[in-house]
Amino acid sequence: MLLLSRSDVERLLDVDRLVEALGPAMAELSAGRVSMPARVITQSRERGLLADMPVFLDSLGILSTKLVSVFPENEGAGLPSHQAVIVVFDAQTGSPRALMDGTFITAARTAAGSVLATRLLARSDAHVLAIVGTGVQARAHARAIPCVRTIYELRVVGRNPDKAAALAEELASESHLRTTAWELASEAFAGADIVCAATHSADPVIKGEWLEPGAHVNSVGLNPEGREVDGEAVRRARVVVESRAAALAPSPSGANDLLWAVRDGLLDEKHIDEIGEVFSGARPGRTSAHEITLYKSVGVAVQDAVAARLVLEAAERLGVGEQVEI
Repeated sequence: MLLLSRSDVERLLDVDRLVEALGPAMAELSAGRVSMPARVITQSRERGLLADMPVFLDSLGILSTKLVSVFPENEGAGLPSHQAVIVVFDAQTGSPRALMDGTFITAARTAAGSVLATRLLARSDAHVLAIVGTGVQARAHARAIPCVRTIYELRVVGRNPDKAAALAEELASESHLRTTAWELASEAFAGADIVCAATHSADPVIKGEWLEPGAHVNSVGLNPEGREVDGEAVRRARVVVESRAAALAPSPSGANDLLWAVRDGLLDEKHIDEIGEVFSGARPGRTSAHEITLYKSVGVAVQDAVAARLVLEAAERLGVGEQVEI
């Protein structure tokens, strides 16, 4: 079996190729051609959770599972809130082929999913990007979204002003974008064409009253005790998810943002589309310049599997990693 470290994975994963590969895979999921059971979760309310996410995508020859821990308080100790490993199996024989770091893959595939959604749903003339959060996912989204839209201005919103200012400075040094730090999302969202939220907040950081007509929202944060997007934002938006079953699964797997909106009569489950349906053309993309679109991500195993396959293919081609007997 091939062992691949985090540094190996970071070097081998081509994010542009990942975005291109996600579309067909998500279409397969929406067409019912992927075996992806609900994730199995064990958790401590005081600390965090561990989830198992298996998937069999037979048409693409993919069989894998991810074990991921989510410990939100880690960020205060300088550790990632999400840590993971992925095991890839031979789809013909079931033999283990590789064990690789999944922490970078989790971050990369989440941002890649938002890039795909932005490509399909955001206005073509979207130029102002607001990022809510200052962690790994905030960075990943800030770097990835400009790959599919011509962004002129980047706004960073954080509850810790020092962290928001530091991230804005870091991102400004990497690009030509005008980058500023903001304390209030309500002010940062004024004139924002694309909003990305990546937080563990139990209280909404995206409210419907703050969103401009025509805005596109990517929300990737989950909190079993709360929600990142309020009911008014959900009510105003056209809602798109990776998988209806995954998004509407009971908490902590599903999205309280949507579950509570359905409970409160603000959202009809029948009006939730899947990104694979939009990619395949079974459902339309953006329907007007004034439509608000919301991509709510809970993370699905097929995305991890596609990323892991790309990493394994590159590793075998380049001779990267360590072979071990198990």
